[in-house]
Amino acid sequence: MIDRVAEKYEIVVGLEVHAQLRTRSKIFNSDPASYGGTPNSQVGVITLAHPGTLPKQNKLVVEYAVKMGLACHAAISRHQIFDRKNYFYPDLPKGYQITQDRTPICRGGYISIKTKEGKEKNILLNRIHLEEDAGKSIHPENEEVTLLDFNRAGVPLIEVVTEPEIHTSEEAALVLMEIRKLVRYLEICDGNMEEGSLRCDANISVRQKGHSALGKKVEIKNMNSFKNVQRAIDYEATRQIALLEKEEPVISETRTFNMHDGKTYAMRTKEELNDYRYFPDPDLSPVEISDEWLHHIQSLMPALPNDLKEKFIHRYQLSEYEAQVLTEEKEVALYFEKLCAANGLFKENANWMMGPVKAVLNQQKWSMPDFQLAPATLAELIRGIADKKIGYTTAVQQLFPHLLKFPQADVMQTAKELNLLLVNDAGELDELIAEIVKEFPLKVEEYQKGKKGIVTMFMGELKKRSHRQVDYKLASEKLIKKLSQTGVR
Repeated sequence: MIDRVAEKYEIVVGLEVHAQLRTRSKIFNSDPASYGGTPNSQVGVITLAHPGTLPKQNKLVVEYAVKMGLACHAAISRHQIFDRKNYFYPDLPKGYQITQDRTPICRGGYISIKTKEGKEKNILLNRIHLEEDAGKSIHPENEEVTLLDFNRAGVPLIEVVTEPEIHTSEEAALVLMEIRKLVRYLEICDGNMEEGSLRCDANISVRQKGHSALGKKVEIKNMNSFKNVQRAIDYEATRQIALLEKEEPVISETRTFNMHDGKTYAMRTKEELNDYRYFPDPDLSPVEISDEWLHHIQSLMPALPNDLKEKFIHRYQLSEYEAQVLTEEKEVALYFEKLCAANGLFKENANWMMGPVKAVLNQQKWSMPDFQLAPATLAELIRGIADKKIGYTTAVQQLFPHLLKFPQADVMQTAKELNLLLVNDAGELDELIAEIVKEFPLKVEEYQKGKKGIVTMFMGELKKRSHRQVDYKLASEKLIKKLSQTGVR
């Protein structure tokens, strides 16, 4: 019954994604912008809006925002002003927030996503604008007080605002994932949602399918994980549909999501634009982006995920799935590129990155920067396997773990010292096989009479006498050929 009712409606979602920019200082003053300081230790007179103090624009903040706009195919505004957004909340020391209302730094653009069905979709953006963050309110458990930490106040933010054209919670999560990937590739934000440096608000409404008018929207504030974004959207859409089915109004309000019970709860009625009384900040000069400055920023743009994905598919002949996995994180993609430059073994390198390397990262709970083995060293190991100097299983189980402990070691010298080099010299194998066959004439007769499993015994003897690793495939072929001959004695 519930599913049949839900099928009558369409979910409409727009996201507002806030990303803290990775600058050393705040957006309008020199106070530190780092995370995790002692409460209220990173605030000065400008952050706290003392009388007579004046803000000053951080140039790097503008460049970071332009980079994000370029990555999202947006138009860059050449002339911008900052506005005061007036509202009163305990963690807003000035009583207003400096933001961009009429002249966002980036207009339009889109975020490309691919659904689990493999469908490509461009989610249009309304804008990307700059603003300052607010402080943080802390509500101690079982205490009737609110503590305020202003360290975060004035930290630079970009706000990425999508158009209301997301229609499933899965799409919303994919957009957020793509934004996090982009800011990390651009190195303008660390994307750590658990620390609040990437936060998401979702504007959610529902309407009957076939209708074009948007329903009353409800904003869910400050969700800090992909899973919670999906859960909040699904719950809120179900709640609104239930209200409409009972012919009760949906109130346009701001709600919070409780991750423990999976429900949303009302916080306050939704402010309208005129409630904020926007007006240009009289203390900040307009920002002008010249052709020269824009070209300079463009020259600093790194390769982006989709660019690398196309390169991996067409130049390195990887599958779309492999390319997708290898470009999820910038550090992984760049490490893979260095492997390929060192040994030219594209497919083998991809298999190692998605196999043994990923397994180690997961086991050790490392990120790629924690992985100390140089690309040139791993490339040599993979080349050794391709050249049949080292067996794959031996490399994964013995040599690779040893190199992780001693990352400065020489690959082939270490393999030699650990007795891991393959016996793959044809002449040497022929001599060993001839010696063993000569010693076990009765076993040879058993093989020739049909007891094929006796090959295992011969291979065991071969490995024992070689005192080192044997190219199993080559040795098996030579041994079977020798045993199959008549008159081997």
